[in-house]
Amino acid sequence: MKRIISIQDVSCLGKCSLTVALPIISAMGVETTIIPTAVLSTHTMFQGFTFRDLTDDMDPIKDHWKKEGFKFDAIYTGYLGSERQINIVADYFDTFKSEGTVIVMDPAMADNGKLYPGFDNNFAKNMASLCSKADIILPNISEACLMLGEAYPGEDADEETVKGLLLKLSELGARYSVITGTEFADGTFGFTGYDKETKEFFKYGTKKVPWKSHGTGDVFASAATGALMNGFNVYDSLKVAADYTCACINNTYEDPDKVDYAVNFEAEIPYLLKLINK
Repeated sequence: MKRIISIQDVSCLGKCSLTVALPIISAMGVETTIIPTAVLSTHTMFQGFTFRDLTDDMDPIKDHWKKEGFKFDAIYTGYLGSERQINIVADYFDTFKSEGTVIVMDPAMADNGKLYPGFDNNFAKNMASLCSKADIILPNISEACLMLGEAYPGEDADEETVKGLLLKLSELGARYSVITGTEFADGTFGFTGYDKETKEFFKYGTKKVPWKSHGTGDVFASAATGALMNGFNVYDSLKVAADYTCACINNTYEDPDKVDYAVNFEAEIPYLLKLINK
C-alpha cells in the first residue's frame, strides 16, 4: 500500500484541509499519515474562529519518523499557518524525499485576489520559494499572482493570461505548474497546466455549476494526489480530480439542505472510486 504525508491544518468544521484529505485519500486505498499544522474551530470564511498553533509539534514528529525510518511515496501540503511552518515543511521535503517520492503543493493562502486572514505578501514570497522543492504545484489564480507579484486579473482571466502566469510559475522550479479554477471560452471550468520538461500546456474543463463554495481546492488536490498514488499520470490524475470536484459541487447545488461553506464531498466518494476503478 502506498503511504503519503499530508501537511495542513485541521479545521474542525467546514470540510477542508485534513478533514477532506484524510477521508478522500484513505478511501482511494492510500495510507494517509498527517501533520496537523494548526487546529481551527472553523475555516477562515467564518468570523471569530479559534486558532491553535501546532508549529512546535512539527519538528519532533519529523525527528521521530526519521528515527523510525519511515518512507513515503508522496508529500502533499495545503494550508500552512506561518513562515516558520514553511521553513519546517522545507525540511520535511529534504528529509523524506527519496527516489520516486512525489511532492504536491497546494499553496492555500488566497481567493478572489485576497490573502486569507493572517497572511501578508512576505508569506506569499516564502510560499513561492517552497515551490522550488515541489514536483507539482496547484495554486488558484489568486495564489499564482500573489506568489509571482503579478496583478490579479480576476477569476475569468483569458487563456493567454493564464498561460503567461504558468510560464512564470514554472520558473519557481516545479516540473508541473497547474492553475486551478480556470474558465474556458466554451463555458467549461477546470484547470490549465504546464509541463516544464516537455514545454507543453494542457487543460481540462467540466461543466460550470452555478455554485461557489469553500474547500473545493482541497477536494481537488486531495483527489489528484490519491489518483497519482493509484498509478495515474499527472494529467489523468488532475482529470479525475476535476470530474470528482465537479460532481461534489453539483451534488451540493442540488441538495435542498446545502450550506454555503462546504461541498458534499462524502456523497460522491463512490463516484470517485468508479473513476479510479476501485
